[in-house]
Amino acid sequence: MRKLIYVSIVCLLSMEDGFAQDSTSQRNLEVVASFDKAQPIGVSVSSKNRIFVSFPHREPYLFGMTEIVEGKMKPYPNHKWQLSMGDEQKHYVNVQDIYVDINDHLWILDSKPAASNSIFGNANITANDQEGKFKLIRFDLSNDSLMHVYNFEGLNKSRSSLNDVRVDTDKDLAYLSDPGQAGIVVLDLKTGSSRTLLTNSKYTLSDRSIVLSYEGKEMRDKEGNPFSSNINGIALTKDNKWFYFKPINALNLYRIETKYLADKNLRDIELVDKIETVAEVGVTHGLVADVVGNVYLTNSLDYSIRRITPEGKIELIVQDPRLLWPDSLGVGTDGYLYFSCAQMQLLPQWNGGEDKAQYPYQVYRVKVL
Repeated sequence: MRKLIYVSIVCLLSMEDGFAQDSTSQRNLEVVASFDKAQPIGVSVSSKNRIFVSFPHREPYLFGMTEIVEGKMKPYPNHKWQLSMGDEQKHYVNVQDIYVDINDHLWILDSKPAASNSIFGNANITANDQEGKFKLIRFDLSNDSLMHVYNFEGLNKSRSSLNDVRVDTDKDLAYLSDPGQAGIVVLDLKTGSSRTLLTNSKYTLSDRSIVLSYEGKEMRDKEGNPFSSNINGIALTKDNKWFYFKPINALNLYRIETKYLADKNLRDIELVDKIETVAEVGVTHGLVADVVGNVYLTNSLDYSIRRITPEGKIELIVQDPRLLWPDSLGVGTDGYLYFSCAQMQLLPQWNGGEDKAQYPYQVYRVKVL
């Protein structure tokens, strides 16, 4: 494997460990919207700075997909898509991630994995679900019209748990992280067919020796199993050249040129040689790239967001005790980074049935450009 080592930092395991402070850690953190007990997951922003936030199908469930208008939730594109009955091609089942591409098309990943593949302990998933339900929905934000629904032909739906999505508008491809298969799913937007790459590779598998711990308490379920996620956060640079990825329970951030992901003739053994190690960044969750090539990474262990510049410098953007599992991100043309805080480590399934979430759930923003 060819390695491009930019920089390495120590994995920060808790707030108590501390780190060198600088002026970037004092950036003003602003509340964009509050949601009471509705848990925000996906966040993305259009070129006109329209803010979109999605919610998994967990109680209390109001909407799966919203636009934030003057701090309030507006169901997107309408109320019909929020229904929990009828044709599943025409309503949301369990929205996992959202992404606005450079053409201002909104992509909504509706992902409800089979019971055995849910890394987040989703109470809405039952033991009877032998296959997951997956679709990718495309809306045109110029008129909020539905363009297409993709159903992932060729995907192993008994093992998959599609998590994040990014769209390559040059190649008409969508790239998705799949923790269930520990691989990268490439969806052909012209044909609707999909391929799964790098399955169970050392670059996409979690490191089981890394156990997340908060205030001295390990994040484990009622059976004592630690939280662990294979490939999860992903980012695509705005020029569609570089695809960044990593598991949550892993230290290194990786990248690969998208031309290799698009090449159907390359086998996994050949793709591995195209992967570059960017940096040791510690445990992280969501990733996103901005217009100048910075890649942002969220970290719940020390309540922070950092970025890696195109020159390879790691910068602290913000650190705040309110950043409880900072998760999905979007960058607006207004220069703000928008992001959700999912508070995953405070959910009942990781605390012996006790709900420790700090209400209300909120989405924040911080000036970065």
